[in-house]
Amino acid sequence: MLILLADDHTLVRENLRDFLQTLAPEVVVLEAETLPEAEAVTSRISRVDLIILDLMMPGMNGLSGLQRMVTRYPDVPVVILSGSARREDIVGAIRLGAKGFISKTIGGKAMLNALRLILDGETYIPSSLLTGAGDSGYADSPGSQAGRFQNRQPQHLTRRQQEVLAHLVRGHTNKAIAEELNLKEITIKIHLQGLFRKLGVSNRTQAVAVALQGGVKPYPFSSSTGFDGSP
Repeated sequence: MLILLADDHTLVRENLRDFLQTLAPEVVVLEAETLPEAEAVTSRISRVDLIILDLMMPGMNGLSGLQRMVTRYPDVPVVILSGSARREDIVGAIRLGAKGFISKTIGGKAMLNALRLILDGETYIPSSLLTGAGDSGYADSPGSQAGRFQNRQPQHLTRRQQEVLAHLVRGHTNKAIAEELNLKEITIKIHLQGLFRKLGVSNRTQAVAVALQGGVKPYPFSSSTGFDGSP
């Protein structure tokens, strides 16, 4: 497995390299300090399995660097790595095709779990966006954002579709959703089809992006029942 790790801080790359090499057997980590260097590295190889880009490194120009990489490698998961977790950066990255937005402040085990999820074809969203604990910089408060979107949901989505959406936002696979809701995977797929149609999207990544535009935290999980107040 070939992983491109692009970050302009040597210490960050050294620490992450050790974690990345535990993802799978025979992992090879290619390193770059700037976006132009990252592009040069990828141009010299025939394939790459995962691309990790520091949001603030030279050459990124906000999210334009992400867009360039996603356009160049549409079949490769591209992940944004950042020292902050501003809501507009996370939402913007996901809308442009990033398969994950990972904060440099999370622990090594959590980062590995996030990357494994991404390599399995899912999208990772930091929990700070769901709880409102991320950095400031968004026009509305987290509470008002969540409330505005949730007020729209009952008009369009069934309770079960909202539950499935909650799991999508958290990056859960169809199998995991089925297990949580005690349903069959084929049933989850049917709910997803209806959910996508009502949201006007074609896949789970777009559904998550629509949800995040409203700062949605649909049917928050509780430790006892799975969803607050629901059996």
